[in-house]
Amino acid sequence: MKKVLVVGAAVTLAVLVISWFRSLRAFSRRLSRPSGIQIRTLLLAVLITSCRGLHQTNESVHEPKTGTAALPAERLPLGDPQFVESRDIVSIRGPLSITRGVLRDRQGNLWFATWEGIVRYDGKYFTNLTLLKGLRRFHVFSILEDRRGNLWFGTVRGGVYRYDGEFFTLFTVTDGLASNVVSCMAEDQAGNIWFGTDHGVSRYDGRSFTNFTIQDGLSGNAVNVIVRDQAGKLWFGTSGGVSWFDSSPAHRSGGRPFTEFTNTPGSTLFSGVQSIIEGKNGFIWIGSRQGLWRYDGKSLTKLRTKPTSHIFEDQAGNLWLSESDPARSVMTLSRYDGRSFTEIATSAQIFAIAEDRTGTIWFGTEQGVSRYDGRVLTRSSDELRWGLLR
Repeated sequence: MKKVLVVGAAVTLAVLVISWFRSLRAFSRRLSRPSGIQIRTLLLAVLITSCRGLHQTNESVHEPKTGTAALPAERLPLGDPQFVESRDIVSIRGPLSITRGVLRDRQGNLWFATWEGIVRYDGKYFTNLTLLKGLRRFHVFSILEDRRGNLWFGTVRGGVYRYDGEFFTLFTVTDGLASNVVSCMAEDQAGNIWFGTDHGVSRYDGRSFTNFTIQDGLSGNAVNVIVRDQAGKLWFGTSGGVSWFDSSPAHRSGGRPFTEFTNTPGSTLFSGVQSIIEGKNGFIWIGSRQGLWRYDGKSLTKLRTKPTSHIFEDQAGNLWLSESDPARSVMTLSRYDGRSFTEIATSAQIFAIAEDRTGTIWFGTEQGVSRYDGRVLTRSSDELRWGLLR
């Protein structure tokens, strides 16, 4: 076992040195050429830092092996064969692969769930923590920050990671998680963490998991979004519609904890629900295969017929939407100011949307992350402009 760790550490160290050297060459092309002494000094610093990081890595990833599940954590593959290896661990350029999730944490850092792993942007540099910390190489799909400041990262077939700023803890079906495919997450008023998977939802109370499916009233087992509104009610968007959850027995429908949300009793209004948010005005916005809907607490109003995948509200109260445009075979990023819709960008795929401290809008695409500052659209693939605008 020690030999394996030594070999793994050596490989990781080599990757770190190569990545930093590539980053150094990129900087030298933009800045004045550094002297040989400067280069040797920087490489020495990288080696020292990398060795320290390796020691931390071996202790930072805790993978529980308790529980009764068909696929134990120790038998979980080390990674997805389709995982995209990023060119550098630290870079001035954002990820270049599919980016499904974008989140701004309470410190103002941006986090990206990508096919290259977990990526953090501190305002200057993008750091790939999957590579830096030696995590299992799985596609990352979703991100959540809980009230304690922990970050949760849902993966595709790799379970979910919790990151406390120092240590990563991996949870899988071994620990009771409904599935190792985690597409969305939310925290309820009691501090429980809910995970949407392709086999229903899991609730984690800090000790154990409780799982729910369509047998409990959930509208579908493929769960795409979970949102808690101001009243504490949890909303679940699934392949089959929208459901509410209420733990109070007095509000349960037929003794089941989930109630399907429809406009007319007995009718199913939604399918392929991808996004639900609560706006600052208290409206619930629902994005589905049928378009964009607004719920004011009494009735539903349909505002768009284009299939709507993601909805985000910025600090000014504008809605940002990723929508499908079948006529052009593209997806669009649109802004809704309460009066009209304005198309901002197009791409083959547009995923999660977020806003940084300066008001710049960030969104994930099939080719990485893009940002829009109100005037200029910048994509990860535009390396030169990205470096100049950072």
